[in-house]
Amino acid sequence: MGAEGGAGVNAFEQALDWLGQPGRWSWTAPAGIPYRTLEHLGFSALSLVIAAALAVPPALVLAHYRRGAFLASSAVNIGRAIPSFGLIILFWYLASRWEVDTSFWPLLLALVALALPPLFTNTYAGVVSLAPEAVDAARGIGHTEGQIMLRIELPLALPVILAGARVAFLQLVATVAIGAIVNDGGGLGRFIVDGFAQGAGGYGEILAGGLAVIVLALVCEGVFALLERFAVPRGLTLSRRATLSTRPV
Repeated sequence: MGAEGGAGVNAFEQALDWLGQPGRWSWTAPAGIPYRTLEHLGFSALSLVIAAALAVPPALVLAHYRRGAFLASSAVNIGRAIPSFGLIILFWYLASRWEVDTSFWPLLLALVALALPPLFTNTYAGVVSLAPEAVDAARGIGHTEGQIMLRIELPLALPVILAGARVAFLQLVATVAIGAIVNDGGGLGRFIVDGFAQGAGGYGEILAGGLAVIVLALVCEGVFALLERFAVPRGLTLSRRATLSTRPV
């Protein structure tokens, strides 16, 4: 028990020493936490944007025409079943065989694949949860199908879509750290991997890197909570609630 406690104290001391090293808070050097944080966020944000561009439009169209329910439910199961690390290794292996840059594409493709299911499922669910009366009213005043999707269904489903984006982004933040095992960048996960490579002398770097990933995830969770609250106009939120309340039980 005493040895374990001593090891814990030693790790905290190592972490403090590591945090105080020169260049540790640099925005331009790879050894800096801000530099790796921006790299971490860059990978996560780029993957989310690409996944949203691939998942939201087809989900919106399928939900509008009330088709693809099986595809939406399958996306949920696939999203739960895909092992993040296994997907990264698979793309890394394929990139190595095809002589493609392994420092960028394997991790990016794995992240996009992981973000697709929650974005597709939430977009589909957000649209089909709307009462048909809202769509019928839009058709009655002359809106085209495209206008209904973009001006009625998409804005009203936005809170649910943002909830899916939050789930996807937090998963991406966690997976980028894992991706440092096969990626020369890897964001904040680089510190964890480098710490393990040092053995007992790297416990402080592992601890500091792990805490940095946790703090980043909590900050991102808070940012998305604010987006869900303020990105959707209050009138649309109230309209959506009223629409949902009119649906037959």
